[in-house]
Amino acid sequence: MARMIVEAAEALLDKEIKVLDKGFVRLVDYMGGDQRIVQSARVSYGEGTKTYRQDRGLIHYLMKNWHTSPFEQVQLTFHTKMPIFVARQWVRHRTARLNEISGRYSVMKDEFYLPSPEHVCYQSESNKQGRSESLPFDEAMKVIEHMEQEQKANYANYEKLLEGNVARELARANLPVSLYTEWYWQIDLHNLFHFLRLRMDAHAQYEIRVFGEALAQCAKAVSPLAYEAFEEHILGSVSFSRAECEALALMLAGKDHALTGRSLQSFDDKVAKLKAAVPAEQPEELVLPVA
Repeated sequence: MARMIVEAAEALLDKEIKVLDKGFVRLVDYMGGDQRIVQSARVSYGEGTKTYRQDRGLIHYLMKNWHTSPFEQVQLTFHTKMPIFVARQWVRHRTARLNEISGRYSVMKDEFYLPSPEHVCYQSESNKQGRSESLPFDEAMKVIEHMEQEQKANYANYEKLLEGNVARELARANLPVSLYTEWYWQIDLHNLFHFLRLRMDAHAQYEIRVFGEALAQCAKAVSPLAYEAFEEHILGSVSFSRAECEALALMLAGKDHALTGRSLQSFDDKVAKLKAAVPAEQPEELVLPVA
């Protein structure tokens, strides 16, 4: 099969999707698409699907039943620019290949992340790694001004060290994690979906969540049917623990359950998501060939 061309992906190639104040996501290359997933699956399942509706049904079947290897046939390569603290969360997903700009070889640019006032928030009392409500505007602006002053001072000291011929690999040591970095990042569609499931979640930090949304835009352009199936069976689904299943059964029977505290809050959040779900149009039922 010849190299697959997806018109929506071609239109997006090398276009900067702006993220945060100075960041971006660029789709620089891709390999495969929905048809590559279907072709790969047919090696296992035979020539049982031939129409668009049948292809859609097959892709939904694969996603719903965790048959993930056909999705690994699709590859996406991105050029992204993000604050270092976002990159350090991002790089924990070790199922990709990346090459990052190096402060040992290059002089780092005077580019730092500054949040907008509405994203300067108090520490959450219930979530040790999260935020709560925004600070009043005047207080938020003071925080931003303080951050900017420190960033300028740090970069000025960095420049002084470079001017004194201090090695770049050492001069960079005191630069803060708000500094922007860049890398090329290549990942297959299955592992990209895993990344998006975690990083587009409402509990993810805002600054990486918006990068997830930009990556999702690219994934949808490359493989729209696969992305629809991902939204239907993964992103829009709800997973209940055994204790939560018992609580749900009792609730449906009009009885009280024993969940309390954070367990109850998590359960209530899942039930709210369940009630708000808007499913995709039911795909054509897949009938697999009999071996």
